[in-house]
Amino acid sequence: MSNYHIKHLEEYYQVYRKSVRNPEVFWEEIAEEHFMWRKKWNKILSWDFSKPEVKWFEGAQLNITENCIDRHLYTRGDKTAILFEPNNPSEGAQHITYKELHDRVCRFSNVLKAQGIRKGDRVCIYLPMIPELAVSVLACARIGAIHSVVFAGFSANALATRINDSDCKMVITSDGSYRGTKTIDLKGIVDDALDNCSCVETVLVAKRIHSEVNMKEDRDQWLQPLLDSASPKCTPEIMDAEDSLFILYTSGSTGQPKGMVHSTAGYMIYSAYTFKNVFQYKEDDVYWCTADIGWITGHSYIVYGPLANGATTVMFEGVPSYPDFGRFWDIVEKHKITQFYTAPTAIRALAKEGVEHLEKYDLSSLKVLGTVGEPINEEAWHWYDDNVGKKKAPIVDTWWQTETGGIMITPIPFATPTKPTYATLPFPGIQPALMDENGNEIKGNQVDGRLCIKFPWPSMARTIWGNHQRYKDTYFSAFENMYFTGDGALRDEVGYYRITGRVDDVIIVSGHNLGTAPIEDAINEHPAVAESAIVGFPHEIKGNALYGYITLKDTGEGRNQDNVRKEINQIITEQIGPIAKLDTIQFTNGLPKTRSGKIMRRILRKIAHKDASNLGDISTLLNPEVVQDIMDNAL
Repeated sequence: MSNYHIKHLEEYYQVYRKSVRNPEVFWEEIAEEHFMWRKKWNKILSWDFSKPEVKWFEGAQLNITENCIDRHLYTRGDKTAILFEPNNPSEGAQHITYKELHDRVCRFSNVLKAQGIRKGDRVCIYLPMIPELAVSVLACARIGAIHSVVFAGFSANALATRINDSDCKMVITSDGSYRGTKTIDLKGIVDDALDNCSCVETVLVAKRIHSEVNMKEDRDQWLQPLLDSASPKCTPEIMDAEDSLFILYTSGSTGQPKGMVHSTAGYMIYSAYTFKNVFQYKEDDVYWCTADIGWITGHSYIVYGPLANGATTVMFEGVPSYPDFGRFWDIVEKHKITQFYTAPTAIRALAKEGVEHLEKYDLSSLKVLGTVGEPINEEAWHWYDDNVGKKKAPIVDTWWQTETGGIMITPIPFATPTKPTYATLPFPGIQPALMDENGNEIKGNQVDGRLCIKFPWPSMARTIWGNHQRYKDTYFSAFENMYFTGDGALRDEVGYYRITGRVDDVIIVSGHNLGTAPIEDAINEHPAVAESAIVGFPHEIKGNALYGYITLKDTGEGRNQDNVRKEINQIITEQIGPIAKLDTIQFTNGLPKTRSGKIMRRILRKIAHKDASNLGDISTLLNPEVVQDIMDNAL
């Protein structure tokens, strides 16, 4: 029995037991049978969570792009690798075959080398969802440069922070981007960011919106002429299994974003193996994940996982509402999409618009539906199941993180019976544990606790770029010899897992992890603001929205509060990006604090949730009187 393609529940349990009983043998079989190696490993796994240090397939050598492109050229050279669907449907889709992708990646690799990029250099990619984004990621991987993709919705300030943190030598961007009816000046944002970055030597600029942009002499170059004159042949750099493949930043609950570092071999194997099983991918399927490559979902399940399996993967530049709310379903019908992977936020937004946008389209090609980014609520799950999947395409509600590199808890379609709001069972090789507050594992079913993982898996992040101590403190210090996910979960009577949300100050808004600390830092820069606290509250579309409790300085008396609200959201947009704007801003006379000065966000959360019935004992607070005042003025 090959472990590579699980088809029914009994087989899942057999494979799972094998993966837990002897993980090394399990992963070695998968690595050996399904990938191309330049040199075999000496040791499958060495690990020590107390350091924390994890190494998979030590001594092995490979290049991930040979596994994602070159090895398919003889069998699938003319098959579509990337199907690009532009923002404006009248522009027409682009089909890039494996042969064409090989040509484009090799040319881009040679451009990078000609610009002085070498193995181990960091390259920041700040591009919209156009083919150049996938090609530049693969070109970096081909020459051994470490890519750091920054979502092109982030502000100049957020971009500069990420460029400086990993000391990037180059930025790859475009003149601008389309988003529905809007155009965004990406090059202008890059220029602003680079006022504060001395490490960047070169900026390569792709043309997308053909706008007038400022090109800085000796730094900025148009990309296309360089590609046109580059050779279409590039020998891949031989990488060690544990060499860094990419850095991807995720919000921390403290100010500085965390640059999660992913390695080459383990990440490749896990992203490919999860893709194959979670989406039950077959040779002629057309798979579409609607995420942006700026997030881990796009890295693992638009680029690396699908291409390692020789799949056809769709890249969509636009938004679900343009030209109208039928856009997703138009694309499903047009390209006969078989697997569709999106976020609960998108599903809720589409459900709100009613089913008339769906009914015009033939969705019968769909075999598997997926959700990612946050737990899906029951109402949205049923709407998705009834109207999109017509109760025939199972929903895989996948739980995982930037840090995990790949899907961790998920149904296997047609094998695992699904249950709304539950991510169900751990993927083979994943050993979850629920922990209580005293650090003890909670055994048995019908329990809840903090979700940890007690054994390493191949695609886990190896460190935080430049700060291994923070990696240790964040993920390995809460529970001894465990990776702590930061999420709470419950396990039902049959052992299914349901993720109950973050246990720290990270709020998931529209599938984006937003740390509250950086948002509060930005607000506190407003001259009228004394202090602030941000909490999440339920929102019917976004899942969560942000509620800001803001104390103004005394001079706030004569100010127009509506203007201050607008100015605060303007600062947030500039420093972090529009995704972090506050939906509700309540001005307060003070914030509830413990005697040590810690803001009691638990109380603020309850008030924002309109659940002030049980605030617990507030008499021990430094200033219990402000709680009543906040409740009286809650919005």
